[in-house]
Amino acid sequence: MTAPVSSPAISSSDLPPDWRVEAEHQLHDGENMLAWLELDLDQGLHFTRGALLATNLRLLVKAPGAAGWSAWNYAQGLQLRHHDHAGVGSLELFAGPERLACWRFTLGRNAEALALTEEFERHLTARVTGLPPQMPAADLCPKCQAPLPPGSEECPLCTREIHTPPSTWTLFRLWRFARPYQGQLLLGFLLTLAATAANLVPPYISMPLMDNVLVPYQNGTPIDWHLVTLYLGGLFGAAILAWALSWAKTYILALVSERIGSDLRTATFEHLLHLSLEYFGGRRTGDLMARIGSETDRICVFLSLHLLDFATDLLMIVMTAAILASIDPWLALVTLLPLPFIAWMIHVVRDRLRHGFEKIDRIWSEVTNVLADTIPGIRVVKAFAQERREAARFRDANRHNLAVNDKVNKVWSLFSPTVTLLTEVGLLVVWAFGIWQLSKGQITVGVLTAFVAYISRFYTRLDSMSRIVSVTQKAAAGAKRIFDILDHVSSVPEPVHPVQLDRVEGRIEIRNAGFRYGNRAVIRGLDLDIKPGEMVGLVGHSGSGKSTLVNLICRFYDVSEGSIRVDGVDIRALPVADYRRHIGLVLQEPFLFFGSIAENIAYGRPGASRAEIIAAARAAHAHEFILRLPQGYDSLVGERGQSLSGGERQRISIARALLIDPRILILDEATSSVDSTTEKEIQKALDNLVQGRTTIAIAHRLSTLRKADRLVVLDRGQVVEVGDHDQLMARGGAYYTLYQAQARNAEAEPGADGDVEEGVA
Repeated sequence: MTAPVSSPAISSSDLPPDWRVEAEHQLHDGENMLAWLELDLDQGLHFTRGALLATNLRLLVKAPGAAGWSAWNYAQGLQLRHHDHAGVGSLELFAGPERLACWRFTLGRNAEALALTEEFERHLTARVTGLPPQMPAADLCPKCQAPLPPGSEECPLCTREIHTPPSTWTLFRLWRFARPYQGQLLLGFLLTLAATAANLVPPYISMPLMDNVLVPYQNGTPIDWHLVTLYLGGLFGAAILAWALSWAKTYILALVSERIGSDLRTATFEHLLHLSLEYFGGRRTGDLMARIGSETDRICVFLSLHLLDFATDLLMIVMTAAILASIDPWLALVTLLPLPFIAWMIHVVRDRLRHGFEKIDRIWSEVTNVLADTIPGIRVVKAFAQERREAARFRDANRHNLAVNDKVNKVWSLFSPTVTLLTEVGLLVVWAFGIWQLSKGQITVGVLTAFVAYISRFYTRLDSMSRIVSVTQKAAAGAKRIFDILDHVSSVPEPVHPVQLDRVEGRIEIRNAGFRYGNRAVIRGLDLDIKPGEMVGLVGHSGSGKSTLVNLICRFYDVSEGSIRVDGVDIRALPVADYRRHIGLVLQEPFLFFGSIAENIAYGRPGASRAEIIAAARAAHAHEFILRLPQGYDSLVGERGQSLSGGERQRISIARALLIDPRILILDEATSSVDSTTEKEIQKALDNLVQGRTTIAIAHRLSTLRKADRLVVLDRGQVVEVGDHDQLMARGGAYYTLYQAQARNAEAEPGADGDVEEGVA
């Protein structure tokens, strides 16, 4: 068994230059710096600069605004506690119950703070126990169990495809979508082979036509019209056959490629829908739209047109080379001379084009992102008169796209004419060598004519094949961007052995739950029990973890530690879709889809009858205003419900939740963005909605929570108080402080009537 090894010390060169000299002067003999943190906030949360260092012997700190350095040697009872809340992190140093110091920083420094805390704990333990400091256990990727890099939560193995340049071999992965159509593909290949062979017949027939009819006629022999009819009939028949076969193979392969493209789009979109919210949080809408739309369309065009042309060109070249070799091997050898040079050029240019086209795709998504941002937010753009700014954003993105395309076109513009030049030179060489052979009597005029006809087709196909490099690399870049989505594994996976719940009662048990957004701990050690049919209100400052807790209960994310159970079953053991069918969600900003009122109410139950839709609308107090619309329940709401007011959209959202009859109801600040009159209407609808259901409500107004059985006060991701309004006010704790602060704000507002009960939460 090997002895534990201490982590390597950092060099003073890792510090900013202005801290480096000061830090080196503070170190004792044998003392090494292990980690450091820049303190960029003072106690008043103003931006400033300070430094905190962990060494193998002590903590060293140059506090913001302090004249000199302070130090605390590692000793028993010393504790360094890490907290983060609402964008601010803090490290507190304790000796027993006494707090010795507190340092603050922005969460951009959180990774360094966690590393410093870990080094502090390791070397403090080593100093107290007298044992060598243990190496920290490496964090492992939950997917492949590979060690994660220090300070990183991204596995380099699982995400390497994102950073790997596209390869032409990526296109072979499309076979999984082509496999269902392998019969049609085989038929298309056979038709392509036959059509190519038919296209090679005319030059072969022109050889005896020249030698047996035209050359003898020039030498004084009368024309044999029977032979002329035979040869011309053969040429016409070959042309008709080539046309029919080409039409059949193009039609069949186009149908197959369209179906492959359709399946690819469907599979990508379905996979995208099953990914967790975490994935969408780091992606732009325009980029995802471009991948599913334009990239799959590009792949479809490649499969239906360019790949077919490539197969035809390849067959034409191989079959032409075989025919030329059978007619005259030496002339055929001269014909194939440019091939090695063209192959070398393709190899050199291919990598540059592949990288360039992938970059073009990424830059084009920037253009799409500007459109996806601006068009849905056009009301905000016009309200703030930012049309010029958005036009400038689009112009900059478009200019960037143009610059990247220009770089690729420089390479491509040189490559294509060079291939054409080589083919023209090759044709001249064939003419020269053929005339020399003709002068020696080694070939006939018909053979040379056939060779020139074949070689013209040969070099035309060779030039066409060289052009396939461009479209192939574009398709490979597009396929990689598609498979980047398909290869992504959801962080909220389906259970391997799912548990089925016949009926959900609505009992929720949260045990020691923890959750992190990147390096920021949002929920930590949270315990809460909610009884079936109970209404619980969540209150707390912004950033206290209320919405995150709701997201965890809905299983939009999975807890990092602990568990959440519904009716005694861990929700991670339940099928995701089946579990969410028992949850009704009413958001602060309700989202309505483009369509009719009835379609939006029935979104959770598309098969609901019109009577059930109307009953849900009545319970949500939406029936009256719906009937006032021109087409009633068939009225279009417009994109995102823009034709309705905020209160009307909210009541339709409540009707949508009522229709699915959920056992668990989530109200996420459902009345915070409406006026008091509209709020009363919504509150009546909510009273109908919460009856007999386990309800978790987040609200800024007690009007929403006045009927709650319990209020749960959250602070920094932990439950700090539980009870009803009177109990919590009597305690004079966190809820009392929050209540008084918001009461003062309510009284200070113009027109406030002092009704705190209705205006504070």
